[in-house]
Amino acid sequence: MRAAPSPDEIRKSNLAVLLRHVHRDGPVSRATLAERMGLNRSTILALTADLAAVGLVREELPGQTGKAGRPSLVVRPESERVYVIALDVGADRLAAARVGLGGLVLDQVETTRPRGTFDPEDVIATLAGMARDMIGQAARDAVCVGVGVAFCGMVREEDGVVRYGPNIGWVDVAFGASLTRELDLGLRVVVGNNANLGALAERERGVAAGLSDLIYLHGDVGIGAGIIMGGQLLGGEGGYAGEVGHMIVNRNGRACACGSHGCLEVEAGELGLIAAAGRADPAGRAAVEAIVEAAARGDSTARDALHQVGDWLGYGVANLVNIFNPSMVVFGGVLREIYLASAAQVRSRVAVDALLAVRERVRLRTSALGGDATLIGAAELAFTEVLTDPVQTLARIAAARA
Repeated sequence: MRAAPSPDEIRKSNLAVLLRHVHRDGPVSRATLAERMGLNRSTILALTADLAAVGLVREELPGQTGKAGRPSLVVRPESERVYVIALDVGADRLAAARVGLGGLVLDQVETTRPRGTFDPEDVIATLAGMARDMIGQAARDAVCVGVGVAFCGMVREEDGVVRYGPNIGWVDVAFGASLTRELDLGLRVVVGNNANLGALAERERGVAAGLSDLIYLHGDVGIGAGIIMGGQLLGGEGGYAGEVGHMIVNRNGRACACGSHGCLEVEAGELGLIAAAGRADPAGRAAVEAIVEAAARGDSTARDALHQVGDWLGYGVANLVNIFNPSMVVFGGVLREIYLASAAQVRSRVAVDALLAVRERVRLRTSALGGDATLIGAAELAFTEVLTDPVQTLARIAAARA
C-alpha cells in the first residue's frame, strides 16, 4: 500500500496545479482558484504568496466588477519575467520565439531555407544564435526556465535524439544534447515531434482547448499526426506513433519516399496537390496557396486537383475517425489551406466511409494557431518542468545562474 502523501508533497502538487491554471487561463481570481481546486481561501493565499515570492505570479486588484463587497484579488502570470525559448525545425524553415508564462509570445523570428539535406551543426549553430539574440532582448531580471524544440521527424523524447528526419536527411542525430551544449544555459533542451506538439498546443490554446480526444494533422512535405486520447498523447512503444502520412489510401498511387505507393502524404499532402495540379512550382506553402488562389479564380485544373486531393484526405480522415473516435480532427500546416479549399470533398468522404456512430459527433476544424502551432507546442513542452515543480525549479535555475 502506498503511503499517504506528505504535507510537502501536497504543497508541491497544489503549487503546480495553481500555476497551471494561471498559465493556461491567464489572470484568475483567488476565489475562482479556490473553487476550482477545492481549497479554502487562506490556503490559496499561502500558495500564491509562495509563487509570488519566486517571481512566477503577481497579485493585483481586478477591474470594475459591478459587485458589492470586497473584490477577490486576481493572480496574474509574470509573463515578461518568466519565459521559455521555443524553436521549430521544419522542412524549409527554422523559427524561434520567446514565450512568456501564460503563453504570451514576446519575440519571434523565422528564416527560410531551401529544401534538402540540412547540416546538423549548421542548424544547431543557427538555432543557438536565434536563442541567444532573444535572451539578450529580455529584461535583466527575466529568467529563462526552459528550451523546447519542435522537429519535423521521429524524435526519441527521453534524450532528444532525432531517429529519422526524412525531409532534411537526418538519422540518429543527438540533437537535444548537442543544442544543450551549444546554448550552455544550464537547461536541458527538450525535443518533440512537431505534430505531437501541435496537438498539445491546440488542446491548450487553440481550437481544441479542453478536449480530451483529438487528432491534429500537420502537413508540410509529409503528414504527421498528434493523437490525444483520454487526455494523453499517444506515443507508442518507442514514442514514434502518429506517422499517419504512411497510411496507404491508394494502392495504385504515387511512389512515396518510404518505398511504398499511395501513402496519404503523397496523395493528399503538399506534393500530391502540386502534382495533381500539374505545377512545376517549388514545393512549399506558397505553392499550395497559389493553387488554392487559382482555383478560387476559376482555374479548372486547380479545382480538379483540390477535389482529388480532398477525396484522398477524406479517406485518411475517415480511417482515423473509425480507429480513434476523436471528438475533433484539426488540420494544421499546409493541410489547413488544403482543407479549407476542399472541405466539401473531405466531409463527403467522411460521411460515406466513416461509421455513423463515430462520425456523427466528430468536428473537423482548422488550426486556430496557424503556422505558430508547433512553436507554441514547443513552448508548452519547455514549460513542463516549472509547471511540475515551480518553486524548486526556480531555485535550481537561480543557483545555476549564481
